[in-house]
Amino acid sequence: QVHLLESGGGSVQTGGSLRLSCAASGDINSRYYMGWFRQAPGKEREGVAHFYIGGGVVGYAESVKGRFTISQDNTKNILFLQMNSLKPEDTAMYYCAADTVYSDYIHGASRYWGQGTQVTVSS
Repeated sequence: QVHLLESGGGSVQTGGSLRLSCAASGDINSRYYMGWFRQAPGKEREGVAHFYIGGGVVGYAESVKGRFTISQDNTKNILFLQMNSLKPEDTAMYYCAADTVYSDYIHGASRYWGQGTQVTVSS
């Protein structure tokens, strides 16, 4: 069993920055893929940034490349998402997810999800 708890969301203006955190507890280990997904009202959930605990960064959505950075504090099992140059289209609920099966994880079917943290970017 894995528990994920996100924090760090908020409201910023265009061009601002936020750092999201996902604290993982339980049976999290190097076999897990972890990362961030987001869902805006009326839109499908999309993958944002992805990390393999046993290997490092897996990739980013094209829409956030160069602006968002995913990283891990492996001593504390915390996953971060540094978001810079935020745009109104980044407004969404951001979720942390984890799974050992990559095909499930990358298609948004992870076994474990956090409760989400809201990011709102105003113009």
